[in-house]
Amino acid sequence: MNFNEAINYLQNLTKFGINLGLGRIEELLRRLDNPHQKLKVIHIGGTNGKGSTTAMVSSILQAAGYKVGTFTSPHLHSYTERYRINREEVAPDRIAGLISRFKPILEEMVAAGFEHPTEFEVSTALAFQYFHEEQVDLLVLEVGLGGSIDSTNVVTPLVSIITNVAMDHMDYLGDTIEEIATVKAGIIKPGIPVVTATEKPEVLEIIAQTAAQKDSRLVVVGRDVTWQDKGGTLDGQVLDVHGLNAHYQQLAVPLLGQHQLINAATAVAGVELLVQQGYKIDEMAIIQGLGKTMWPARLEIMQRRPMVVIDGAHNLDGARKLAQALRETFQYRELILVFGMLGDKEREKVVAQLAPLAKRVVITKPNSPRAGDWQQIKQEVDKYVGEVYLIEDIRLAVEKGLALAGEEDLVCITGSLYMVAEAREYWVKEVHK
Repeated sequence: MNFNEAINYLQNLTKFGINLGLGRIEELLRRLDNPHQKLKVIHIGGTNGKGSTTAMVSSILQAAGYKVGTFTSPHLHSYTERYRINREEVAPDRIAGLISRFKPILEEMVAAGFEHPTEFEVSTALAFQYFHEEQVDLLVLEVGLGGSIDSTNVVTPLVSIITNVAMDHMDYLGDTIEEIATVKAGIIKPGIPVVTATEKPEVLEIIAQTAAQKDSRLVVVGRDVTWQDKGGTLDGQVLDVHGLNAHYQQLAVPLLGQHQLINAATAVAGVELLVQQGYKIDEMAIIQGLGKTMWPARLEIMQRRPMVVIDGAHNLDGARKLAQALRETFQYRELILVFGMLGDKEREKVVAQLAPLAKRVVITKPNSPRAGDWQQIKQEVDKYVGEVYLIEDIRLAVEKGLALAGEEDLVCITGSLYMVAEAREYWVKEVHK
């Protein structure tokens, strides 16, 4: 198989849907001689912020001199983004080779009476195999969906991190914040320390109860590790962190938004727990690692005049944080929103957060089968904004947003990561070349 054939094969596995549970991946990994058991893992879950926190932890560990694997999902532009070693994406040929090796094993599993693993389960197993073969020192592993029955949850990590818990993926995780928190807390393992930055008392209670049951030390950001905002510019932010091991002053983070300061403190806390286990990570590695963190499409400034910002605020909690940043971080005359959201999200509530800030809104269609009746969102936007456009093609929608903006305005391209990814790719390749 070449790379395109391998990716087509993988994408075809989406026909098996999202089928939660660990039985299939455990059997697949057993047939691969359990590569996940030979890796040293930092396991990071949560509703929002887990990708940014993963990027920060990875960057700090790399600055400390470790060979660091990172597994994240979904990708923005290429499948190879999901698998990185010290920021370098896996080679396409390597993906093709691994999937070629996996295919007969998957066929043998089905012939033996097992359910076929899902696309994400195969992706996760592929990550374990790749990082084991490359002999990474540490693997920073982002949870895919939920926690307890997510396919990444076969690992026994060195540290678990739960950034926060909010309402998302209710069709899989539960209808209440308590139900979702219980699923997220499923990544806590017996005797393994856990960090959380959740601010909701009902969520913290569930995480604390789970940690106590598992005899796991719980570190709470905002209580055991604290941080102070020291200001910033559109090039980044500065914070102090009063950590478990030391007090870190003037830490620079290139990512924007108050929520990224919380993520930075969470990353520092997780790394400090590794130090307490004997890993050599000094203050300079924390300073340099945070300062070099890269995580695109999160309040990412694409140009300055007019200001164009891309942000993957794909659920209500993300929309709240984006709205806060639009009010506090940026200065502009008028806001033009280019917006596309999946049909299974809380669209009405997200619109209520963002639309009142906008002067004009361009609604577009995410490139996903889950886009649903994408035009229906106009009825919600019309409640807040007088000038609303429906443009199905994402590229044309971006162009319309730009055409509506004056030099002092801000164009914010946001919503589903599927839509944001396509808009960003178009921007990088066409608008800004």
